[in-house]
Amino acid sequence: MSYDSDRLPTADCQLPKEAMSPAYDPANIFAKILKGELPSHKLYEDDETFAFMDIMPRGDGHCLVIPKQAARNILDVEPASLAAVMATTQKLARAVMKAFSADGVTVQQFNEQAGGQVVFHLHVHVIPRFEGVSLKPHTGTMEDQAVLAANAEKIRAALG
Repeated sequence: MSYDSDRLPTADCQLPKEAMSPAYDPANIFAKILKGELPSHKLYEDDETFAFMDIMPRGDGHCLVIPKQAARNILDVEPASLAAVMATTQKLARAVMKAFSADGVTVQQFNEQAGGQVVFHLHVHVIPRFEGVSLKPHTGTMEDQAVLAANAEKIRAALG
């Protein structure tokens, strides 16, 4: 199989206007967490990303990775910011596997309402998985804060 490297997309390629997302809302819940206006169980932070526990987890250890840069979703994020999010996602995936002695990990990312996105700030779900155990349904029920704190501590310890 061969490919034409001249036809591969580059990091600076432009999407057609119809593929672009609506405007970013700086008052979204994840922007408020980044600004310190809302609390979170922080797991990891660097210059470009922030990781924290999902307050409505679909499994023990379910966490989120977000860029610090304002981005509604994958359709409008800067390529460098997306790369940083993926590097942090890999760190968190390894950490949750270790922290929970998981058999696998699910990594999910949704775009726009029709694609399942609920909070319109780019985020990646990292969920430890276990053989024979289904994900809990997304019910909107918040997890007990003590459980989230204990799970966060396990993940932070695994991160070193």
